[in-house]
Amino acid sequence: MGMTSSPPVQLSVLDLSILAEGASSSDALSDTTALAVHADALGFTRFWVAEHHNMPSVACTSPTILIAHLAALTQQIHVGSGGVMLPNHAPLVVAEQFAMLEALHPGRVDVGIGRAPGTDQLTAAALRRSADALGAEDFPRHLIDLMGLLGDARADVPWGSGLATKFRATPAAASSPGVFLLGSSGYSAELAGFLGLPFAFAHHFDMGGTLQAVDLYRRNFKPSSVLAEPHMIVTANVLAADTAEEADWHSAPGRLTALGRRTGRFTPLPSPSVAAAHPDIEEAKRLPSNRIVGSITEVVEQLHGLVERTGANEIMVTAVAFDLSARLRSLELLAQHWPIKQPA
Repeated sequence: MGMTSSPPVQLSVLDLSILAEGASSSDALSDTTALAVHADALGFTRFWVAEHHNMPSVACTSPTILIAHLAALTQQIHVGSGGVMLPNHAPLVVAEQFAMLEALHPGRVDVGIGRAPGTDQLTAAALRRSADALGAEDFPRHLIDLMGLLGDARADVPWGSGLATKFRATPAAASSPGVFLLGSSGYSAELAGFLGLPFAFAHHFDMGGTLQAVDLYRRNFKPSSVLAEPHMIVTANVLAADTAEEADWHSAPGRLTALGRRTGRFTPLPSPSVAAAHPDIEEAKRLPSNRIVGSITEVVEQLHGLVERTGANEIMVTAVAFDLSARLRSLELLAQHWPIKQPA
């Protein structure tokens, strides 16, 4: 009896629109656009952008606006949020925005939902217009409401407030965007499993807990109207180059800013030469990290190891580098050496 081969693990991209030293918000968003167009041409599955607020190093404050821009400039890649932080927004507003995106680009829009604020508490209070709204206790109810408004009503789940019975996100939807739950903890993993949603774990946060979250998601998974079997996305900080030395050179700025974040310093990316001469660079290189950096042979080997450990159905790579050319080259190498579907 012959063995059946499992489907190839999909490869996708997450981009945070990080500012390089001396760059403007326009520059960072232009780089994100170039990366999305490149990922589309190379045959990657998805391109997601994230929601961050009041951060000196991140330009994407409104993922829905950026998604509209990217979807208009690409042909086949799914474009979505990684993610929209639902506690910051009314579910009806998020549903209207994504229903419109789906109407504009049918079958290509992903709604990745998170429950963290994506910012500090002061900014979160300003976004939510009240310091009393800073908790995430209402997250399951808001999620169910959002799903219902986007066409996935769950009559068997009692948490929702029934928004979908009173309002429409768009007058006559012909299709629905895909809803994904994002997380960096066991809570979101369990909830995604219980609701039968695809789940994306923020492995690139370097906070641990990946294998525990994967296990919780799969053990709690219940088939749903949108997903018959678990779909696990694992994000990874990945930078491939033609040589290991080149990859190490381009990864230094990201390592340095990662060290800064540990102490609450969110700074733009320095150039590789500035990073190499920085007094903290050796400490930054010693910082424990699950990032995957090296020649394409080394990177592919480590990615296969990550898939083997997690059973991921999809790996979503994010590359932190000062030079856009290094990030574009990393995607090219991955497309050449990973079995992703190439465009027709």
